[in-house]
Amino acid sequence: MNIEKRRHIIRFKKILISAIDMTLLAMFTVLVVVVLRIFLFASFKIPSSSMEPTLLPGDFIIANKLIPGPRMDWWPGKKDDYTYRIKGIRTIKRNDVLIFNDPYHNSNSIKKNLNSHYIKRCIAIPGDTFYIKNGIYKIKNSSDKLGYYRYQKEIINYPELKEFKPKMFNGTDWTITFFGPIYIPGAETTIILDSINIKLYKNLIEYETQKTLTTEQNIFYIDGVPLQKYTFRQNYYFVAGDFAFNSKDSRYWGLLPEDFIVAKASFIWKSKCPDTGKYRFNRFFKTIN
Repeated sequence: MNIEKRRHIIRFKKILISAIDMTLLAMFTVLVVVVLRIFLFASFKIPSSSMEPTLLPGDFIIANKLIPGPRMDWWPGKKDDYTYRIKGIRTIKRNDVLIFNDPYHNSNSIKKNLNSHYIKRCIAIPGDTFYIKNGIYKIKNSSDKLGYYRYQKEIINYPELKEFKPKMFNGTDWTITFFGPIYIPGAETTIILDSINIKLYKNLIEYETQKTLTTEQNIFYIDGVPLQKYTFRQNYYFVAGDFAFNSKDSRYWGLLPEDFIVAKASFIWKSKCPDTGKYRFNRFFKTIN
């Protein structure tokens, strides 16, 4: 073999090794990104004003899946509508800003839509007794300041809003400014079913059991079987948008099941005004509180 031919072979081997190295590096990078997105974080764009002034339309946010823990919707062998979740670094707290699937997507019953996401602030957690008085969010026996206080104070001045009665709570005299009290159930919480509780928790019970809850002569039945009390299987939360004037949230559609929650919003990584197309650099890498 002459020297020139040997040089061509050596050069080809180097190119081949370099190509293999680059391919492996690209595959490894993709794998790392996929793993990070599954277990650690997700990115979302804010489309509406429901969380103003905390979040603006055109904000791009990073959400932390370790709170409350990464959700494994793709887990092999899982049952329909059952969510397997790896234990997170902590549980959800009041005032956490949460990303979750739309719980009432084109329906009057709870049904998960993996392609539709909302972002709201957690106002009440399992074990809380929540109510609204004069538009202000309150927890029984707690002095915590909940949500964006300014808009809560102002909503009472708008007659067309303050007297609005949410359809989800038909049978009560609740409005979005005088609401509750409602107890927020958690996993293993047992309630006695009565004429009031049936209005508040019917959708939750039907979602967990995937059965129909009916009433006949003040007796409650689930698929024809009498039911006097019910023990919940998971945690629930009351969530609300910071812009109380324009946010369809738990005041309208009820409590949020924990298995709908994707992650806790952490920070804005970039922001672009949808009207002008200009970047809002003052919002870049801003922490979400």
